[in-house]
Amino acid sequence: MPTFTALTTLQGKAPAEALGEALEALMPEPTGVGVFEVEDGSGLWEVGACFVEAPDEVGLALLAAAHGARDFAVSELPEVDWVAHVKRELAPVRAGRFFVYGSHDADAVPEGVEPLLVEAAMAFGTGHHGTTQGCLHALEALVAAGEVKRSVADIGCGTAVLAMAAARIWPEEALASDIDEVAVEVAETNVRANGLEGRVHCVEATGFDHPDIAARAPYDLIFANILKGPLMDLAAPMFAHTANGGHVILSGLLNEQAAEVRQHYQQAGYNPVEHWEIGDWSTLMLSKNN
Repeated sequence: MPTFTALTTLQGKAPAEALGEALEALMPEPTGVGVFEVEDGSGLWEVGACFVEAPDEVGLALLAAAHGARDFAVSELPEVDWVAHVKRELAPVRAGRFFVYGSHDADAVPEGVEPLLVEAAMAFGTGHHGTTQGCLHALEALVAAGEVKRSVADIGCGTAVLAMAAARIWPEEALASDIDEVAVEVAETNVRANGLEGRVHCVEATGFDHPDIAARAPYDLIFANILKGPLMDLAAPMFAHTANGGHVILSGLLNEQAAEVRQHYQQAGYNPVEHWEIGDWSTLMLSKNN
């Protein structure tokens, strides 16, 4: 059965959130509504909805006009088995010692690597994106420098690929958290699939707001592969949860956003260590010194 999407943009967070709330009352009802900032410095916000029936385009036009948004672009999407599509399209990825693959490529795992099985699912962080690869290369750089991290947190973990990678290298249990319930379920599934039960602990949390996260602080290493906005908001609490001499690895950043985020974290008390670019995406490593 086909599905439908309706997308528009407008200026400002409050108007975008108001439009998103109004969309939820539209008939036929959308199956989901999303409100996202366009991360290009324009101040634009994107509002979108998914439908299993053709949406009321007159109703959409009235909502757009009432909230000062552009006309909705409505698209019909054919029925697609997206998991099967992802499996066909995503080849295994080598990042340093790590080999990230799906079960459909189990026979392609070479000798002498740290294999990480990550199934195609409704969560970010398969290892194929430049941000995740950048984080894995940063982790490899820490290992090459002789670092041993005994307390590791992966904030906004998605599939938990980064927490699992750390657990494969160092002996202590890593913590993986995500704001999204589905992502946490996916993370737990991947942890079991990689035989890392008891080595990666998954929790649902917003930022650092969870008793399990607080109990394990301070951290020798924190991954945060999210987006510029949340990264900026997390700078102060991240500093409070980082051990002296510890490192943070930040990604989810377009190359042109990296300098601003690095400066923001320097103002929070961190020292820049390294900056990697993979395609359009940047990964930053910073340290908290005594």
